[in-house]
Amino acid sequence: MAVRVAVDAMGGDHGPTATVPGVLAALEAEPELEALLVGRPEDIRPHLAAAGSRLERRYTLVPATQVIGPEEAPTQAVREKADSSIVVALELCRQGQADGMVSAGNTGALTAGSFLKLGRIPGVSRPAMPVVLPTVDRRGLILLDVGAHTDPSARSLLEYGLMGALYAELVRDIGRPRVALLNIGTEERKGTSVSREAFSLLQASSLNFVGNIEGRDLFGGRADVVVTDGFVGNVVIKTLEGFAWGISQVMGHDLRHSGLLTLLGAALAAKTLRGLRRRIDYTEYGGVPFLGVNGVCVKCHGSSSAKAMCNGVLAAARIIRQGVVPSIARSVTEDPASQPAGPKTLEATARG
Repeated sequence: MAVRVAVDAMGGDHGPTATVPGVLAALEAEPELEALLVGRPEDIRPHLAAAGSRLERRYTLVPATQVIGPEEAPTQAVREKADSSIVVALELCRQGQADGMVSAGNTGALTAGSFLKLGRIPGVSRPAMPVVLPTVDRRGLILLDVGAHTDPSARSLLEYGLMGALYAELVRDIGRPRVALLNIGTEERKGTSVSREAFSLLQASSLNFVGNIEGRDLFGGRADVVVTDGFVGNVVIKTLEGFAWGISQVMGHDLRHSGLLTLLGAALAAKTLRGLRRRIDYTEYGGVPFLGVNGVCVKCHGSSSAKAMCNGVLAAARIIRQGVVPSIARSVTEDPASQPAGPKTLEATARG
């Protein structure tokens, strides 16, 4: 199945230096993939030279004269910079010229732009970004939101649970996924007023809700989907990235000042830690989709390397081919009486 992905070539800390080689690597890996490189042609072309002529039929340059910077006010920037690389890439999706888009640019602008250009799946008030984290039972868990919205309502947290459960079923093939709410304690009345209200909504839904979960239990295999707000979720994944890096640095230092037995033991542990780091490293998973947006919109880490951008483009292609968006749309809009046993639709849950 041929797939066409629009890429914000100007986004992220490294711009075309990372995005263009990443796209070229994705094209090499996926024979049926096509790319629309959106941005300033004069900045993009120098990085295409390495590909020579063998890939030139599979990518197209789409001019966009403006760039939305990381510090700009999201909604205002989207409205005032109609010819920015983010907005033009989203417009290509809206017009059906691209099957999905990828960006490492301003997260807020991508969120606002996806709302304005692609809209929401009916019944979803806010999108969420999920990420898969490792667990001791190797099933992994989906944590959401990890950055789309920092201050969601209790209703939005319920929606995150519903979409996360559907995503787990459709993409990770997990039947009747266990859903938990990240909190400062396991008791029902713990946390803020929003988290307490979200607990009640999740408990009243037909989700397989297993209650609150604390941060120390994330990797214990107690849940398949963990719901939180974008502020906490983003802090969690960045703390994990930094922790894995920091431990590897400490072990490297110790290796240089240890005896043979310690050296061998540390070397074995270091291999395990490197494996863990790969499983939570953003360059490995590349990017995450905005669940709830009526289209495929994948956000990559702001400091994405070429490898991360490559994986982000490949992730978008997989989501498109698996039909994630139309499948979720059907699941959340069909009459619950016609649904198989599983999570309620968002609108049905809202009614009671």
